[in-house]
Parts: sequence; structure tokens; C-alpha cells
Amino acid sequence: MLVVRLTQLFDSLKQTLFIVGSGLLIFLAVRNSLVWHMQQFWGASGDFWQLQWANLYNFFGGNEFAISIIGSFLLTFSVFWLGNLFLIILDLTQWPSFLLKYKIQPDKNAPLSRNDLMKAIKQVLFNQIVVGTPFSFGVYFAYKWRGCPISPDDLPTFQWAVFEVTIYVLVEELFFYYSHRLFHHPKIYKYVHKRHHEWTASIGLVALYAHPLEHIFSNILPPAVGPLLMGGHLATAWMWWAIAILSTIVSHCGYHFPFFPSPEAHDFHHLKFNQNYGVLGILDRLHGTDTQFRNSVAYKRHFMLLSTIPVTQQFPDQTKRKQGKE
Repeated sequence: MLVVRLTQLFDSLKQTLFIVGSGLLIFLAVRNSLVWHMQQFWGASGDFWQLQWANLYNFFGGNEFAISIIGSFLLTFSVFWLGNLFLIILDLTQWPSFLLKYKIQPDKNAPLSRNDLMKAIKQVLFNQIVVGTPFSFGVYFAYKWRGCPISPDDLPTFQWAVFEVTIYVLVEELFFYYSHRLFHHPKIYKYVHKRHHEWTASIGLVALYAHPLEHIFSNILPPAVGPLLMGGHLATAWMWWAIAILSTIVSHCGYHFPFFPSPEAHDFHHLKFNQNYGVLGILDRLHGTDTQFRNSVAYKRHFMLLSTIPVTQQFPDQTKRKQGKE
């Protein structure tokens, strides 16, 4: 058993090194041109971003406490609900109908029950307001202690902002994977994480439909740790939180739309419960918690769709293939 695990770990490391190495080579090949163009854009818009952050800073009267608490709440709240608005309409009304062909589990939530929707909305609002607000106070004081800047005079350069967000992504993967997997422990699952898994076919709102303890340790703590460790600017943290919120909405939306990141991995997690605990899939590969997923048709569909042909047509279910042959 130990030999098998070591072999799997070695294979995972080889694949990870291959992916990282390939990406590094490509980056090195284009970095001069890429960085130059992005610097030009950042430089041209630098005054714009600094001006907007300065306006925001002045709007709150330079009160960094208010910016951190009220501003952060308004940002995360609006991004989450605006990001879900279209999905709610689609799930409830099944309109526009041509998008239904991209639904991953077409026999579930079609249409979405209003009672289920209201139940999800109530839990999400509770988590955002009752649970999230006190947590944001702790984040503010932790960031203040760490020396995370807020002033428009301390905005980071383009290269540093990209570097910081990259670190934030990796830190979130680390904290989310292990906290998520812990909540799947049999002695904890039925008391906490089972609430999130009431949805075997998730919708966008389910991203924050969770027990309050899970909401703290798996939803809002992992994205908050990166900026704390790096001592990053609040503006960069806001950009990162917006990206993280939109990413988790896509992962839970239940649709594999063209030109959007694939939600197949996390949708498979809701279907099977014991697969794909992470976000990036790196730790799942290292720990072997994606074996069943990689042997499924969902894994073949797990790519960014660059055409209008649904992945379910490109890679039909096995049962449909067999029926077709008969």
C-alpha cells in the first residue's frame, strides 16, 4: 500500500513539475513582450486606478476602519449577488432556453423550486451578514496588525499585484482543501458540512450555502489568509476577493458555459461527495482524492469550452453511447 501511495505521489509530482515547467518556459519566452504590454496598460490606467481608490478613500473621509468593514462588505455582497442574478433567473424560468443544453445535470433543479431558492437565500444572507460581519472586524484588526496598507499612496505595481494574487490563489488552495476535507470527516460531516451537500446538483447561490462554522473556516478564511501573510494592499485584496467569489459561483453554477472555467470538478464533488476537495486540483492529485473523477466522463469534459457545442454532446454519457450502439 505504501509503495502504491509513493508511486501515486511521484506521478503527481512529475505531472505538477511538467505543468509548472512548461508554463515557466512559455512565460520566459513571452515575458518581455507580455510584461511590456501589461506595464503600458497599467501605466496608462495607473492614474485612473489611483484616482478611483483616492476617491473611495476620500468618500469614507480617510477612515480606514470604515473602508475595510463597510467597503469590503459592499464589494463582496454586490459581486456575489450580481454574479448570481442571471443564474437565478435562468434556474427559475428556464429562460433563455438555449442555455439549458449546457446544464451539467439536466434532470436536477429544472426548474428550480422557489422554496429551495428561498431556503438558500436565507442561509446565504445569514452567513454574509450575521457571520461575515463580525469576521470582517477580526480581519481588519489582523490586517492592521500586519501593516496591510490602505492609502492610495501605497498602491502596488502591476508586477507585485500579479505576484500577490498568485500567492493568494495557492494559499487559498492549501487552506480550502484541508478545511474542506476535514469537514468531510464522518464525525464532523453530519453536523456541519452535510448542509452544503443537501444540493447534489448545485446552483450559484450554494457557493455560500453552508453551516456558519464551514462558512468561516472554508469560505471566508482561506481567501483572507493570503493578503494577511503577504501584507498586501486592501485594493489588491478586493480584486482577489472579487475573483474568488466569481470563481466559486462558476464552480457551483451547474452549467458548463462556453468560455468560462469548467465547473465539472466541483459539480462532480457534489454528486459523489468524496472527490475533488480542492479548487485547483493540485492537492487532490497529490492525495489521490480525484481518482474516481479522472476515470469518469466528467473528467473528459473538464476543460474550458471554446465552442458552442455542449461538452455533453462531445463526450456523451456511457449509457447513451451503449444505447446508440444498440
